[in-house]
Amino acid sequence: MRVQVQIPGTVESYCVDERGNKLEATEEHWLETYLCSVLRAYSYADNGSGDTIKRIIGVRRFNPITSTEQEQRFLDAAEKLFFNGWQLGSDPEIQVPNLVSNHLTSGLLHYIRITGRFASGINLFQKLREKDPEISSLLARVYIAGDEEVKAITLLHEAIEELPMDYSLLDCQAEFCNRKGRSELALEIAKRGVVSAPSEFGTWARLAEIYVAQENWELALLTLNSCPMFTYQDKDAPRLPEPSRISLPLAPETLCDEIDDAGATPGDQEVHPTLRRLAAGNYKGTFHKAYMLLTEITKKIGWDQLLKIRSQVFVMEEEYRNERQPVPSGKSQNASTTALRGTDTPQPNGHGEAEPLPSTSSSEEQEDGEASSVAASRLEPEVSKPSSSITVRSGAETPQPQPPNSDPTHQQYVQFQHKRLCERWLDNLFMVLYEDLRIYTIWRTEAAQYKQQQLAYKKNSEEWEILGELAERLHHPDEAVEAWQACLSMRFSPKAMRGVLRLYERHGDNRGVLGALIRLIAWQYRWYSEFSPDLYYAIRKLIEDDGAVKVRSIIQATSLPQHILDLTHQYAGLCAAFRSDGTEG
Repeated sequence: MRVQVQIPGTVESYCVDERGNKLEATEEHWLETYLCSVLRAYSYADNGSGDTIKRIIGVRRFNPITSTEQEQRFLDAAEKLFFNGWQLGSDPEIQVPNLVSNHLTSGLLHYIRITGRFASGINLFQKLREKDPEISSLLARVYIAGDEEVKAITLLHEAIEELPMDYSLLDCQAEFCNRKGRSELALEIAKRGVVSAPSEFGTWARLAEIYVAQENWELALLTLNSCPMFTYQDKDAPRLPEPSRISLPLAPETLCDEIDDAGATPGDQEVHPTLRRLAAGNYKGTFHKAYMLLTEITKKIGWDQLLKIRSQVFVMEEEYRNERQPVPSGKSQNASTTALRGTDTPQPNGHGEAEPLPSTSSSEEQEDGEASSVAASRLEPEVSKPSSSITVRSGAETPQPQPPNSDPTHQQYVQFQHKRLCERWLDNLFMVLYEDLRIYTIWRTEAAQYKQQQLAYKKNSEEWEILGELAERLHHPDEAVEAWQACLSMRFSPKAMRGVLRLYERHGDNRGVLGALIRLIAWQYRWYSEFSPDLYYAIRKLIEDDGAVKVRSIIQATSLPQHILDLTHQYAGLCAAFRSDGTEG
């Protein structure tokens, strides 16, 4: 859509198609424009950490839906255009957009969860379900989010009987069972979901999550290795020319010394190269979710045990080399002696890195061969062995005489043929995880030594931010908060404050949550962001727990300027406009 304004003169609106042809703007075009603008307002909004705001600065972000009348207009437009939603594309974790997996459905579910308008969502999806039963999965998710789980389970049962191989229905049911601690029920459902959509990342990731919940580490790694990975496609962003100068004046209602983050000097932000090179913080899409699954396994069993299980299910470089090359007589070729020689230190799966990972010896692998064989025998062919999997066998194609069973080479071959090749991307995740763990261990060791010597452990504010994110990735929330609080003691950081906010939410400290929210909302307004869905959701949950009167009283009792408190009162007033739970009276 284009709107051309001539001053003085007239205003002309028209649309341009993909070939650049100028067309007349119709009512349908304007309806699509309105719907997409609301979806973008929620999709491009900041989550409170400031990352989105800093990417495109100087842009005003406001809430497009501030009343129930505007909400009804939005839902009516979504209903009219719902069956064209797949044309908008989908999240990066979804390979093929469809009727229930696209940007429109993601935006609708996000809006319903943020605002708590479950009745409106249920009404919308019930009307759409009459036209297509596939939409039952969306309706079930809204039922579950609205605490109507009995209706959700009844609906899923009826819908799966009608559509037994709909992977969206199966994934919703498997997620619900796994969250309720019934992983044995979720397992068979997730396997069927993989069969119904083997090319989708979400079905394989769900199966891996269930194996992690069952502490079946071998099958969890094998399933993770089978996940189809997609290149991350970032959101569209306007390409702005480099400005000669930037003027971003402060609004009077956002002036507050406590949230001023513009005081950092350039020398204060010199980050150590090892922290700057951590790659895991840049992962997005499928690679981010796969890495979080890997870190969850590591948190539960430890790095050493993870390496042992890895050597049981995947072919290691030394094994592959021994299989490809004949062993000269009188010369030992096990991994232990090779590592001890120091010249042929094996790298995991053939990738050379500066920091070698420890490899298991041949004797240990021979002992673990029976366990890996049992794990492989439990794998169902249609679920755990995709078409791209490779079983490594002897290199020669012509029949060879079989050695007797007493030959140790034969024993190694039997174990070797039941292993799988580790995908290159997963092998890289192991190396990135190793680097994260190495830096984290160095940090905690140095901090303990400085504390023992009663010395201050000094880092600049940006380094504390990176360390906080590192600890959070590795599932160490207390250490993450320690780093973020150290950052906040130097200067205000929305990313660090967002991390501290999550700690308060985890511990149920509502006063602490509200204090963090007041500061984050004021910082958002300072950068012209008048609405953040995530911060609105946090305010709404507080009002549900404590009631609007108590929340407003706590806000008013905070020792901050009144114009700063009024910004948070606006979020509370939005909850009242939508008649959220806890706002009555």
